[in-house]
Amino acid sequence: MRRLSTLALPLIAVALAACSSGAAPGWTYAPAASAAPAGSGTASGAPGSGAPASAGASAAASSGALAAASGGASGPPASPASPSASTPLGAGGSTLTVTAPVGAATAGFQPSTLTAKANTSLTIHFDNQDNQAPHNVELKDANGGAVQLGGDTQFFQGPGTRDYTVPALAAGTYEYFCVVHPTTMKGSLTVQ
Repeated sequence: MRRLSTLALPLIAVALAACSSGAAPGWTYAPAASAAPAGSGTASGAPGSGAPASAGASAAASSGALAAASGGASGPPASPASPSASTPLGAGGSTLTVTAPVGAATAGFQPSTLTAKANTSLTIHFDNQDNQAPHNVELKDANGGAVQLGGDTQFFQGPGTRDYTVPALAAGTYEYFCVVHPTTMKGSLTVQ
């Protein structure tokens, strides 16, 4: 019996040491992003005044900050085939968001259709969530000519984001696509 306990004790110590290791688990699962939190519906007053906030600049700034932080207004997410919501950028520009979800090389961009105002510069915010393959976004006109975008248009593996500035475009239909996966990752930008 004594011999068994002298053999078992070191094995138990090794098992306990392995179970209590401070090392992180060897998996790479990243949970999906949660929905944006809903606002309270009412603005608060000035600090310490006890007075309600006016419907003026303070409330507008608060709601603008909430929309910017959450990526837009709260509500159900847009379906992949619907246009992305635009966020005003000041002097007439807007931001269109294009997402490459995990598996985008076969599933494509979300959304696959966008609209923008003619003769107005804009920004394409590219949210590459795919950690399986590199992607980017480029734009070409109806004749197949490249539209010169500002920003780093080199393809990259996600997760990560890039912002591309787009010059004012004439009315028409433009194609956005991934250079690495041009047959599956493409979409249509209607400028009107």
